[in-house]
Amino acid sequence: MKVSFRVNGESREIESDPATPLLFFLRNTLGLKGAKLGCGAEQCGACAVIADGEPVLTCVRAVSEFSGSDIVTIEGLATNGNMNAIQKAFITENAAQCGYCTPGIVVATSALLRRNKTPNTKEICDALEGHLCRCGSHSRVLKAIGSLVREGVADGA
Repeated sequence: MKVSFRVNGESREIESDPATPLLFFLRNTLGLKGAKLGCGAEQCGACAVIADGEPVLTCVRAVSEFSGSDIVTIEGLATNGNMNAIQKAFITENAAQCGYCTPGIVVATSALLRRNKTPNTKEICDALEGHLCRCGSHSRVLKAIGSLVREGVADGA
């Protein structure tokens, strides 16, 4: 089956088994290693990307579901190799330890700030529901996002 979509601003047309998870295509075909296979059951958020403006988990969702979509991965958030404000805030606040979950959390944060420049704590927590950090950096993640909200950063720009 042929599937067409955009990934990080670039049009892609692929021939694929329609049941192949999008995550496998991103990692194995395009070499985009930011989204990770964590649980394989859409329970940890490590595989998150933005599809058509919304955060989605990709470890079990078929590539065929994304036909015609505009997909942004963690790699697509940077501009000319420079980190965006969200990525910088996570570094400033040491909001990652091992970093395995961080791309999914950054992607979810980017989608949140695109929708809502001034989310409250509940809205932030709701947006991060399903994102598991086994290292326990949640308080620093919330601190980083809080700093972005106070600065009025939208979409990590």
